[in-house]
Amino acid sequence: MLSSVKLFAGTASRELGERISLAYGQSLGNLTIEKFSDGEICPIFHESVRGVQLYLIQSTFPPADNLMELLLMIDAARRASAHHVTVVIPYYGYARQDRKDKPRVPIAAKLNANLLSAAGVDRLITCDLHAGQIQGFFDFPVDHLDSSTVFIPYIKSLKLENLVFAAPDVGSVSRARSYAKHFEVAMVICDKHRKKANEIASIQIIGEVKDANVVLVDDMIDTGGTLCRAVEMLKEKGARSVRAVCTHPLLSGNAYEKINASVVEEVVVTDTIPLKEETTKIKVLSIAELFAAAIKNVHERESISSLFII
Repeated sequence: MLSSVKLFAGTASRELGERISLAYGQSLGNLTIEKFSDGEICPIFHESVRGVQLYLIQSTFPPADNLMELLLMIDAARRASAHHVTVVIPYYGYARQDRKDKPRVPIAAKLNANLLSAAGVDRLITCDLHAGQIQGFFDFPVDHLDSSTVFIPYIKSLKLENLVFAAPDVGSVSRARSYAKHFEVAMVICDKHRKKANEIASIQIIGEVKDANVVLVDDMIDTGGTLCRAVEMLKEKGARSVRAVCTHPLLSGNAYEKINASVVEEVVVTDTIPLKEETTKIKVLSIAELFAAAIKNVHERESISSLFII
């Protein structure tokens, strides 16, 4: 016999949590986040969670309070005798720090995985990790969803001729290749060289884009520097139009200004992270139904791979 299900959302993902709960067909549970005057966080469940299958929805984008809040929610649930705690982290923060690429630096993605384990998590549902290998950092099951489920139908609806997919950097080649293979079209690579984090020295286009409608594919967009530079280079190489699909809209610094000033047709993102401001060049597709379906399949012990397109 399956235990009952309850869904709760933290501060960072309240709106997405409401969309997920609506798609799931069940209201969000009653949870408040109280704060002491010095900023300490105290989540409080206002209903019993004893013996239930608990799903805690919270993206862990900056500030670090979002991660701390989730850890405290997990601890509160465990101490209230929840039967099984699944964290739903649409955007898994610190995922870019997944290896030692220079001396004396942390591997933050692994540290966060350890913190979740220590807090008492039983399962993780997330989407488009910066690197798929991060799943190996966890000592419990991980359901790694793919945003292509929402992006591919949208791209098909555009009915673009001479379609070409582009990887904005070498790290995105696998994603772009999957899209190109699905559509049975060509792909190109934007090979970038950085001076330092968030600062690009140069970009070279590998492949032919003349008269093509190009779609850049990436897992996240932060400052927008790579995207806007890649779009500029693709247009200089003769691309008819350039748009981008990026799962996680971090959009820090002056990213909004860069995108508005660029020649990109549109930047399509999901709602794993709420936008800070509205702009006509950024289109948001909700990923709530995908997460709701994943929660349902996990609870009913059905296949997760059935939710994938590519």
